[in-house]
Amino acid sequence: MAADIISTVEFNHTGELLATGDKGGRVVIFQREQESKNQVHRRGEYNVYSTFQSHEPEFDYLKSLEIEEKINKIRWLPQQNAAYFLLSTNDKTVKLWKVSERDKRPEGYNLKDEEGRLRDPATITTLRVPVLRPMDLMVEATPRRVFANAHTYHINSISVNSDYETYMSADDLRINLWNFEITNQSFNIVDIKPANMEELTEVITAAEFHPHHCNTFVYSSSKGTIRLCDMRASALCDRHTKFFEEPEDPSNRSFFSEIISSISDVKFSHSGRYIMTRDYLTAKVWDLNMENRPVETYQVHDYLRSKLCSLYENDCIFDKFECVWNGSDSVIMTGSYNNFFRMFDRNTKRDVTLEASRENSKPRAILKPRKVCVGGKRRKDEISVDSLDFSKKILHTAWHPSENIIAVAATNNLYIFQDKVN
Repeated sequence: MAADIISTVEFNHTGELLATGDKGGRVVIFQREQESKNQVHRRGEYNVYSTFQSHEPEFDYLKSLEIEEKINKIRWLPQQNAAYFLLSTNDKTVKLWKVSERDKRPEGYNLKDEEGRLRDPATITTLRVPVLRPMDLMVEATPRRVFANAHTYHINSISVNSDYETYMSADDLRINLWNFEITNQSFNIVDIKPANMEELTEVITAAEFHPHHCNTFVYSSSKGTIRLCDMRASALCDRHTKFFEEPEDPSNRSFFSEIISSISDVKFSHSGRYIMTRDYLTAKVWDLNMENRPVETYQVHDYLRSKLCSLYENDCIFDKFECVWNGSDSVIMTGSYNNFFRMFDRNTKRDVTLEASRENSKPRAILKPRKVCVGGKRRKDEISVDSLDFSKKILHTAWHPSENIIAVAATNNLYIFQDKVN
């Protein structure tokens, strides 16, 4: 089912919950089970906690456009009380959802009978004290706010600000700043739309707030550049504070250079000192204090350089891979084809290719590193670049904020891998 294809994965701030969104507009939340007393070493599995329909397909009659229900992004808000809050968005509308538990229900109303029908006041002769009775646990998801009608183009990113009062939503040409309490207006903070659309040379591909400074955010472009903006400098952040771009190596120039340099994801490190970007072939780490080149460049699948022609013909070259940091910013992870995903250790400079597949997902199975060989002789445990399956792609991954637990979305399957417990 195309509707079951996972389109976003996100841990909450404690890592106790994991949310996925899919092409059918559904959000599924998994909760980590508590450690059981008799098996202390067995860390909790993630089990389904709540499932709800977040977005429905719509039709824009003014533009004669169908608006897909597919969830583009989910972002959690830090937990303030017993309830959980998350933002989800499709191409046009952002919704704030409250997810809460109910395990008691009030009984013994005075004005209603047990079925909830209003009683005739003339028959009420005694005063009852309502009581709370235990009931089976219910998890309810209710939409608290709907932020609509602010984007002409498709929303590609949402990001919650560290002030927890505002968030931003970004589309191809504009970024809007919202207050959580106000749904009928947003503030436009970036607008790169040219007066004449024929002069359009680049689009915004991703945007994110700084994890600690509420005035700072970055956005990436289809030209392979990143702009850092400061909202204190001016109300409209069309003029950036910093501009990160790596000069192109002329020897690598090809027909596909522009397409593969487009940045598909940008993520601040937890420390706020670095930003990571993902383009088609590489993941790069930039120091905020150095704009002219990244401090680290990691080849995700360099063996595809010779295959760009066929990847262009089957549209894979336009795939938007995401990238994530581990909790201590020491390892980065991003996806590839054939259900492979890559991890790069920034300290040891070691890297590994792992595979998310049914065979590897048996309980207690240990992931074996995979290798791809190009041309020539193939060792028995290697896979030839010509036999990679490009329909199996890992675009969305998430890393637990403090532990070595990762969530990997392989089309319509979600895999959760964790460090083996001693």
